[in-house]
Amino acid sequence: MDATDRTIGFIGLGIMGEPAAKNLVDAGYDLIVNDVREEPVAALEAAGADSRPTPRAVTADADVVITFLPEGKHVREVALGEDGIVEAAEEELVYIDMSTIGPSAIAEVEAELAERGVEVVDAPVSGSETGSREATMSIMIGGDEAVVAEHRDLFEVMGGNVVRVGDTGAGQVAKVCNNMIAAAEVSVLAEALVFAEKAGISQRNLVEAIRGGAAQTWALDNRAEGMIEGEFDPGFFASYMYKDLRIATDDGEEYGAPLLISSTNHELFKSLDEQGRGDLDFSAVMTLYEDLAGL
Repeated sequence: MDATDRTIGFIGLGIMGEPAAKNLVDAGYDLIVNDVREEPVAALEAAGADSRPTPRAVTADADVVITFLPEGKHVREVALGEDGIVEAAEEELVYIDMSTIGPSAIAEVEAELAERGVEVVDAPVSGSETGSREATMSIMIGGDEAVVAEHRDLFEVMGGNVVRVGDTGAGQVAKVCNNMIAAAEVSVLAEALVFAEKAGISQRNLVEAIRGGAAQTWALDNRAEGMIEGEFDPGFFASYMYKDLRIATDDGEEYGAPLLISSTNHELFKSLDEQGRGDLDFSAVMTLYEDLAGL
């Protein structure tokens, strides 16, 4: 479908939402944006987007509305609250939520919007700020097959690996699983790096020795260097990982799924957040291990 065929609303211009929205503008889409902060809205307007003061106003002038928000409570407020999407939603509107809120939360939003004839697609992402900026994110999609196919061009502008997992909610399941694995990779890497230092060998030598072997992971490629250097500028906030693991443990309880490792990681990231380190990258879980080891 040609970019000029639809007007796209985009609500939520955070660390990953803003660059994703910018990629849509740069690709020629007619974009209307909204955020609680003025700075990213002004930046998108300078790039060629229009803006509206409320999600309701965005929805009134859009064919497709995308949200990219921190937590389920924000999605519920924007989608279902006062001056929200629901107040201007009409039949044939397509609503795409790219937040990570869990399958239960998106089911609640879908149930109410479906009464207005709205098609709801969940499309959470993985790939951090860099992946959003460079359009290399993995996008895990749940939604009606025909609706997803019709709007696949939007996803391909914003991401590199675009996969429909199943019906609405399936994307959230995939994203929760993704972050369970990412948290496990980073936390056990931190454990190994601290073990190496306590044993008296170079952390950097350890990484080079195990690279390419059975311990090769995304975390080893993308976080080991920063962890060794103690550099934790956020690509993905530790507080967000704590939130996502909270979703995992809550929904794991609902589904009866055993989450032995993820439950432990949930407690680690809870502790990291309580230490006031939630605004660091999630690889800063390394600092907890260092504290415990007396380093």
